[in-house]
Amino acid sequence: MGEMLRTIGLMSGTSLDGVDAAWLETDGQRISAVGPRLTIPYDDRLRADLRRILNAAPTLAADDRRLKTAEARLTEYHVRAVAALDCPADLIGFHGQTILHRPDQRRTWQIGDAAALAWRTGLPVAHDFRSADVAAGGEGAPLAPAYHAALARELPKPLAVLNIGGVANVTWIGDDNRLVAFDTGPGNGPLDDWIARHTGERFDRDGTMARAGRAEPGVLQRLLAHPYFRRPPPKSLDRLEFSTALAASGLDTLSPADGAATLVAFTVEAVAMAPFPEPPRRWLLSGGGRRNRAMIEALRQRLRAVVGPVEGVGWDGDALEAQCFGFLAARVAAGLPISFPGTTGVPVALAGGRIARA
Repeated sequence: MGEMLRTIGLMSGTSLDGVDAAWLETDGQRISAVGPRLTIPYDDRLRADLRRILNAAPTLAADDRRLKTAEARLTEYHVRAVAALDCPADLIGFHGQTILHRPDQRRTWQIGDAAALAWRTGLPVAHDFRSADVAAGGEGAPLAPAYHAALARELPKPLAVLNIGGVANVTWIGDDNRLVAFDTGPGNGPLDDWIARHTGERFDRDGTMARAGRAEPGVLQRLLAHPYFRRPPPKSLDRLEFSTALAASGLDTLSPADGAATLVAFTVEAVAMAPFPEPPRRWLLSGGGRRNRAMIEALRQRLRAVVGPVEGVGWDGDALEAQCFGFLAARVAAGLPISFPGTTGVPVALAGGRIARA
């Protein structure tokens, strides 16, 4: 076994809501201690700027002035998160903010200045976790399966860990600890956009809007005809993958409540279509979607299985993704693989990431 490192994992997800930070002690294989975590929300201006950058990313130049300004502000939030956590650490795991993910073009783009973060915090920073995988022909996502497997070492299997963030992704862990992972389809992203447009709120709190509506079968059928669902896993998504399909689906003809219900059904049906070697005994939910009552009720009804938040097995759903990048940082430092044929489609288990020194 390797040296135990005190790590701080940092994650900024596709929901663009803020930076999560979490402390973890690990050698990249075992987890010896879990510590504090926190979230620092982005201000409205940065959130809006990141959304514009995300929309423009396919044609954006790397030296675009607005991009560089937003990147500096984003990095400053990460510096603040490390300071606010106020824990002794040996290493930071810094995911950055994904603004483009097109593995079919061998492109993945996360912004955030790792060198500046290392200099400001005085700590080495593991970063650029996805590029090596994508360059080798992998999907570059999801990267959480190795961490899920470490957490679930003693749990009955087969087990599925479903993360519902902006995009939804799943890790299936078999009895022999075999890993299968992929993005199932949309998560909260389209629903958050719909709620923002119709109510001005950032998300459908507790699933209230969706629970007041009814899914429209015709719109749902058109959305599920998207070619992504015919692709075998491993596979991954850009947050805006379904934008064209959503615009052409007839969703905009629905009431706010029916549209919200239809988008919840879209996420849930995509999960239900996910192929696994064996049906999971249990589904553990992480990400913001685990707080949406409409989502949880629909998953339980559709999957006809034990479905519940990861807190049911003692995990912290608010910290999970940030903890993951602390765990992966330790793997990068140890030269251990962070992606695998069954999780990203990379030809062989592959180490990745780079370390920026203070």
